[in-house]
Amino acid sequence: MKNSPRVWPIISALTILLAGIAPGAMAQGATHLSAKQCRDLAAIKNHAPVTKEQNQSELAALRKAGYDPRRFDPHYPQNLHAAQHQVDRWYQAECPQAQRN
Repeated sequence: MKNSPRVWPIISALTILLAGIAPGAMAQGATHLSAKQCRDLAAIKNHAPVTKEQNQSELAALRKAGYDPRRFDPHYPQNLHAAQHQVDRWYQAECPQAQRN
């Protein structure tokens, strides 16, 4: 993932935040990224050649963050950037081992 702009419309940010408190959201303290996703995101961030599996892993993380590329999105690319920012936050919080490599 490339660095995203740091400014997004407030509505997009609120949409992502509210998705985290929707019914069926993950329990407090639950992880959002698997160990494989941490490794795959680390490889992508370190500019390693990207595999199909790593792309799918990144896409799954973006979907967990509320972005669905299968649907028409009138707020593209803002919603994608908001999801990327959320995944980056999860990565920073949940993938300390992957960040050291």
